[in-house]
Amino acid sequence: MTLRIGITLAALFSSALLAQAPAPAPAAAPAAPTHPPSAFVEPGVLPKNWMSGGPKCMEMPAWQVHEYNPNFFILRQSGCIHYEKPFLYLIFGKDKALLEDTGAGQIDTAPVVMSLVAKWARRNNKTGPVPLIVVHSHSHGDHTAGDAGFANLPNVQLVKATVPELQNAFGIKTWPTDIVPFDLGSRIVDLIPIPGHDVAGIALYDRQTGVMLTGDSFYPGRLYVGDAEFPTFVASHQRMVDFTKDKPVAHILGTHIEQTNTPFVDYPRGTVYQPEEHVLELTRGVLLELNDALIQLNGKLDRVVLRDVILSPRAPRP
Repeated sequence: MTLRIGITLAALFSSALLAQAPAPAPAAAPAAPTHPPSAFVEPGVLPKNWMSGGPKCMEMPAWQVHEYNPNFFILRQSGCIHYEKPFLYLIFGKDKALLEDTGAGQIDTAPVVMSLVAKWARRNNKTGPVPLIVVHSHSHGDHTAGDAGFANLPNVQLVKATVPELQNAFGIKTWPTDIVPFDLGSRIVDLIPIPGHDVAGIALYDRQTGVMLTGDSFYPGRLYVGDAEFPTFVASHQRMVDFTKDKPVAHILGTHIEQTNTPFVDYPRGTVYQPEEHVLELTRGVLLELNDALIQLNGKLDRVVLRDVILSPRAPRP
């Protein structure tokens, strides 16, 4: 059975705005700010289109590097290098930088990232090295393939994609229910454990931009989950919904694009060139839409085709 759920744009925007509406200022403090939370979010710009993998691979660079704003970079690996063409994220605070994921296949990611770190340091008149923390959205190989290049670099902390490593590095006492903030230097990023798609899955919420990074657990494409992991996936998705209910959410960014720009239609697995692909960014309205669909499944995993995302049952692994 296939479940199809449609939500009007009006309902999507209404849900997101109601969930993020600020409380009125107290009567005793009339001078308090009355702007919505989004007024205090640092803006950024996303491209209209991303390069995917062609049509001429010989003319494609290995990486597309996009400056969302001066302190937030998005990298996309070319589909000509690996069909998964994952997205990586590099965020700078005043004292440290954070990289999420290292790429897929035969890729040397470290030189590209470290050149961006050096460029940022020069632009911000840093006289010493900028420490870099490398984390992963989850442990699958198309997000960890470039780890070796970072392993022995000075001023780089490589956090392996395992639950014990994450707990130790970020002080997570109770996995997966504890949500922990960490400071990059006047920039707080919240780490939200979201196992289900993968045992070491995490989401990151950047308070400065209101951008939430959700890995392979939520992106415009096929969200793979197995029967045994489905209850954990549902609980993790609900954790993201609950976390964002009182926070501004500018964009939700995952690590792949598999949907086309035609609603409900995805590219086949292994597609390299995607000239008509969906945008990268999703909204909290889509997060709520999927949450409603998960609740309606009542604990029984099934394929769910929504406008922007597809819940895709994964065959048991041998």
